[in-house]
Amino acid sequence: MSGKRRSRNLIAVIILLIVLIAAVGGLYYFGMRHFQKHFLPGTIINGLDCGDSTVDEVRYAFQDKIREYTLTVHERNGQIETINGEQLYMQYEDDGALQKLLDAQDVKTWIFQFNQTRHLQVDAGFTYDEASVDQILDGMKAFEVSSVYAPTDAKIQDNGTSFEIIAGSEGNLLKRDAAKQAVMAAVQNGDSDVDFEALNLYEHSSVKAEDEKLVQEVERLNKMLSAKITYDFVDRQMTVDGTTIHSWIVQDEEGNYSLDETKPAEWVVEMARETDTFGLSHEFKTSKGNTIELEGGGDYGWLIGRESTTEQLISAIYAGEQTTLEPIYRYKGTDRSMNDIGQTYIEICIEDQKMWCYKDGVLVVETDITSGTESTGFSTPSGSVWAVDGKKKDAQFKLFPVKVDFWLPFNGDCGVHDASWRSNYGGDVYKYDGSHGCINTPHDACEKVFNAIEIGDPVVIYYSEQQVKGPDPTQEVTMG
Repeated sequence: MSGKRRSRNLIAVIILLIVLIAAVGGLYYFGMRHFQKHFLPGTIINGLDCGDSTVDEVRYAFQDKIREYTLTVHERNGQIETINGEQLYMQYEDDGALQKLLDAQDVKTWIFQFNQTRHLQVDAGFTYDEASVDQILDGMKAFEVSSVYAPTDAKIQDNGTSFEIIAGSEGNLLKRDAAKQAVMAAVQNGDSDVDFEALNLYEHSSVKAEDEKLVQEVERLNKMLSAKITYDFVDRQMTVDGTTIHSWIVQDEEGNYSLDETKPAEWVVEMARETDTFGLSHEFKTSKGNTIELEGGGDYGWLIGRESTTEQLISAIYAGEQTTLEPIYRYKGTDRSMNDIGQTYIEICIEDQKMWCYKDGVLVVETDITSGTESTGFSTPSGSVWAVDGKKKDAQFKLFPVKVDFWLPFNGDCGVHDASWRSNYGGDVYKYDGSHGCINTPHDACEKVFNAIEIGDPVVIYYSEQQVKGPDPTQEVTMG
């Protein structure tokens, strides 16, 4: 080959090298310019492949990623609902961090980055429409009126024979404002889950089945029902038991149970009406064997203190007592059976001018007596039953300078006493020369009566078996 030809070939090679170098240089320069506006290959930002992407393209990718956000809401009873970024109108908020990452790239090394990976992280700020949260909540099943029920308190229930605690329900009513704040906090934190139950966002019942006051109250009510209070009147009984007490327990508008204390009071009134005998009529079998009806008006018999007995009964009910009680009496007789005159008493017949005294059913004395003078208006009161008010030996008369050995008053200043000044008893003396109302009695007989009779024992006085009540005194009866 000639020298001229070799020169041409060398020139061609040189030109080719120059062209190649220029091309490579141009490509490198182009790459530098390109990656001044694009992220280098292998750039991973917040988990997204951003290689060869512009800042705007990455922004769009971030926006798409944010819109893919899903918040899983865990609700009571295993119910799950979701809220997504579309519903929240979430928007990526660029604070210039992407541009700073781009500007910080060493574009001179772009050609060496194709097989490299760089993981970068920036705060991917975003905004969302807070007003949309209310709309989202409104559309959730957790807030559907038809499926939401409020918690109910445990309560006491009357089951017909006793009281028991009925457990309430926790329901599924959410605290709306608190639930909204929980959702917003989860969104702002980028959380994937929010648990309403774990965050204690449900309304709670205020009274649980194990509530101490509730337990004590049902125990108190059932304690009352366990009571059984019997009043024993010898030949009859009256009882307040759980069935009766149950009917006396009432419930107010707020659901609270209590004993209606007017009911025990009414029950005591009825018991008193059936059993009181004080000052009332009495059926009496005379010593002659006939039965007469004594009128009311005396002061012998039984009289229940209604108010105090009611308090006694109510106290026993509250205490759950099972007991036999005696009413609290204002006045007492000596025998609590229906025939409350009993077996120890004084019997006086004015017309016969006779007195009988019985002790435990045994006749102790049968004697003539002299009663009040009818002609002068000092008639001895008759037709009823009186109680012996006192016992006194060696008693001094009030209006006369006379003493008696035995004095048994039964109606004010009217009483049974011995009369040493009188020698004859019985007959018609009482009509014109009797006492000032008292029962003048022979000394020995009066002593026996005095020893047999106690304060409170009955004195039965009738005018005759045909005319139980005689004339009323027109003068003040006095000790005499």
